[in-house]
Amino acid sequence: APISEDTATRAHKTFGNVLHQLYGQTEALPLATMGPNDWFATVEGSQPLRAAGRPLPFSELKILDPETHEPLPIGEEGEIAGRCDGQMLGFWDNPEGTAQRTHNGMVLTGDIGRLDSNGYLYMVDRMDDMIISGGFNIHPAELENVLASHPAVIEAAVFGIPSEKWGETPCAHVCIDGSIDVDTEKLIALCADALGSYKKPGHIVVSTDPLPKSPVGKLLRKVLREPYWEGHDRRISGN
Repeated sequence: APISEDTATRAHKTFGNVLHQLYGQTEALPLATMGPNDWFATVEGSQPLRAAGRPLPFSELKILDPETHEPLPIGEEGEIAGRCDGQMLGFWDNPEGTAQRTHNGMVLTGDIGRLDSNGYLYMVDRMDDMIISGGFNIHPAELENVLASHPAVIEAAVFGIPSEKWGETPCAHVCIDGSIDVDTEKLIALCADALGSYKKPGHIVVSTDPLPKSPVGKLLRKVLREPYWEGHDRRISGN
């Protein structure tokens, strides 16, 4: 995922005009990049600090409808599909897996994102982390970025939990700086102001303990989510 705006800004002030960002995955790399002149620039109609990069000259990016795989217009959110010289030929001895992750010669990344009119790519979330609450699609990364903008919040994890009214609703676990007072209602209001009340977390858990991560540093939402779904036969829910 792209580095947060705050971290990027602090790193830029500390290290100077030397930072680069790449977007890709094992199956297709690299697809997009930004050097410091793109990343920290003021570009009308774009928000480079929130972007993952711009397509490289030898790569191609499209935003596809996750159901039909038809290309979507500029600005609309869908699945990021990419083609580049460094992409996989397929999964070894797994034609079904290859078919699920490729379309017309492009790799289906499983990432939700959008492209703007200047070619900047914005990652919104992973498809399998999406929360569907009352018929609305809510991407955890959107809420996590808003929560991380609070000066007391070190890191945040958002996931769906059961809701009798909405099917599921966002829940946030945040790791905070213990030296700063935090009001969970103000955190909820911060999310509502930034994204709309229908996307705000219904529940926030605050702790000074770091959030659980894999050995390579990936956030383990499943570990946090599991206790809320005990006794349910699905890990997603409809209203």
